[in-house]
Amino acid sequence: MKEAAELREPTEHYHAQPLEENLFEWHFSVRGPPDSDFDGGVYHGRIVLPPEYPMKPPSIILLTPNGRFEVGKKICLSISGHHPETWQPSWSIRTALIAIIGFMPTKGEGAIGSLDYTPEERKALAKKSQDFFCESCSCCMRSALLALTPNSNPSAEDHKAKELAQQINFKAESSLSRQSSESSGAASEPSTHTLGDSSTASGQEDADRPQAEQAEPPSVSRAEQPPAAPTERPLSPRQRRAQRRGEQPPREPAANRAAFVPANRQHQDESHAGSAALILVLTLALAVLIFRRIYLAQEYKFDYDF
Repeated sequence: MKEAAELREPTEHYHAQPLEENLFEWHFSVRGPPDSDFDGGVYHGRIVLPPEYPMKPPSIILLTPNGRFEVGKKICLSISGHHPETWQPSWSIRTALIAIIGFMPTKGEGAIGSLDYTPEERKALAKKSQDFFCESCSCCMRSALLALTPNSNPSAEDHKAKELAQQINFKAESSLSRQSSESSGAASEPSTHTLGDSSTASGQEDADRPQAEQAEPPSVSRAEQPPAAPTERPLSPRQRRAQRRGEQPPREPAANRAAFVPANRQHQDESHAGSAALILVLTLALAVLIFRRIYLAQEYKFDYDF
């Protein structure tokens, strides 16, 4: 409500007011920045405030064709809902309006909701923007803002908002440059690794060549070769059995096996005892049911004879 009171009167460059039925939806009009492709145009749009405003950023939607932002789509700026990490609660709707004007001459760089029309197309859209009429707020662009005068002096709030908007623009440009440098650095890293690997491989080959040359013995004639070592004699059956016994893993000591046997037997005995107890309980229960049935039958017969 305080911002609505501050922005009630239109200025030469911007104007914004909430709708009567919804305080969280604002309609704004901004004049295109001078000495740009948008000079002479007046552009209309919507600002949708979240319930957590000003702790969370608003969403900005342009309604007038302009060649820089898509129509009817939430645009991606450092002051919009696409970047809550860069939003500051000290910013206001006035700051957002001046920032939009400052962002219009910048490049889209493929951001969400951005366009990169030619200068001729943008100038033609700037002339047509004067004829735009918003049915939701009954606002006409020809009378939405005050006429430009050469002696107009911006207010103190405009100066402050402009300084903040310049900071926002600088932050957006620095983030874009940081992303481009990171992408270029990531692209150059594989080439560096490839060069390093190739140089290492070539150096290793050069280092291996002398070793291979040194390892090769000089050619020796057959006459000078030493005699072959005598072949081993076949093993006897007794030696084979002894060799097989040596290859087999050592047996587990008898003491360890005996230690496990009582434990297994004890577990089996406990399970047998539990089964016997269960059978005994079931037998007693069945006997009780049988005796009760006989007792009830005898009682019924006695009553009948009486």
